[in-house]
Amino acid sequence: MVDADVRLGLSGSDLAIRNKTFHSALTMTPGTLEGISHRFLSVVAEHGLQESVGDFQNCNGIPSFTVTPDVIEAFLRIAKENSGYDLLSDCFGVDRLAFRTAHRFEVVYSLYSIQHSDRIIVRVALALDQPCPTSAGIYPAAVWPEREIYDMFGVEFTGHPDLRRILMPDDWVGHPLRKDFPLGGEEVEFSHNVREQESK
Repeated sequence: MVDADVRLGLSGSDLAIRNKTFHSALTMTPGTLEGISHRFLSVVAEHGLQESVGDFQNCNGIPSFTVTPDVIEAFLRIAKENSGYDLLSDCFGVDRLAFRTAHRFEVVYSLYSIQHSDRIIVRVALALDQPCPTSAGIYPAAVWPEREIYDMFGVEFTGHPDLRRILMPDDWVGHPLRKDFPLGGEEVEFSHNVREQESK
């Protein structure tokens, strides 16, 4: 990494600025309702769902909040049909085992409005083995990411049109991206341990 940076002509101060910018982009700070577009909040209030919104965060200027699984379909439908968030730009899972939170997993939906050049992040808080309603009927692009979350984290998506493994074999036991998934596997063959096996 250092050699590549030197070849690019980056000085120590350049590297410090780059690293500071990179780390600041990853920080999550407490936020408020003010960071979320008013057109979205007004529709949420009309449907009586404002009490379901919590844990506001600000991630590099993008408002983020958590909702419960029972209202995620309503939130995503409001976001798409009434507030212009017509693009599901990302969907992924998070295992919060080491974060001392009340919930174990999060399903994160990053929504973007092409018309308004606006983005919000909706997080669904899930307990261990708690299912999450699928968003495939609202955002068809969620079909494969939700399959990946199911495969890697073990989160079940109720109503999903084709919920099965997508990366691991069908007979694989466990979910590799869970933080309590045991590490290990076949021993890598090097010259020293191959010689040990041959001498036995």
